Amino acid sequence: MSDSDNKEKTALETPGQDKLETDSHWDLDILGEGPVGRGKLMRTAVGGIALLWGGMTLYPVYSYLKPKPQDKDSETKVTSLEVCKLDELPKGSGRNFRFGSTPALIIHTPDGELHAFKAICTHLGCTVQYRNDKDAIWCACHGGQYDSHTGKNVAGPPPKPLTPLKAEVVDGKIVVSQA
Repeated sequence: MSDSDNKEKTALETPGQDKLETDSHWDLDILGEGPVGRGKLMRTAVGGIALLWGGMTLYPVYSYLKPKPQDKDSETKVTSLEVCKLDELPKGSGRNFRFGSTPALIIHTPDGELHAFKAICTHLGCTVQYRNDKDAIWCACHGGQYDSHTGKNVAGPPPKPLTPLKAEVVDGKIVVSQA
């Protein structure tokens, strides 16, 4: 056997230092910095995954905490709305309607007064309605009740009163506007 055959045989049987060095990295030359080792590749991959996971976790928190956008154009905001004719809403009844993009409620009390409120429960944002059997505004979600004259929370979990609107009769029609 010649010397060159002997060197090849020993390199195959017992890997040499040169063989170990070539196995410990991939021949990827990223950004001209030389070959990337397994350790550096794994640290980069784990760091990237951690960064992605953190972004996926923090985005919903950010979305929840950022201020909600106001209506698109202040010019298109509803400031006044004709709901119905006065004789279409008998005493002791109420009617839900849309005040722009917000649900609202008009009440014609048994004593003849008109009261209007934004119909959004202050507990969880459910739509409220007028119950003439109780002469109260009622939220079906958790049984919250509001006074039909003032909108003040009187029973259940709602923490604040309803937002009032201004109701008036103009030429026999009920007109509701911002308070």
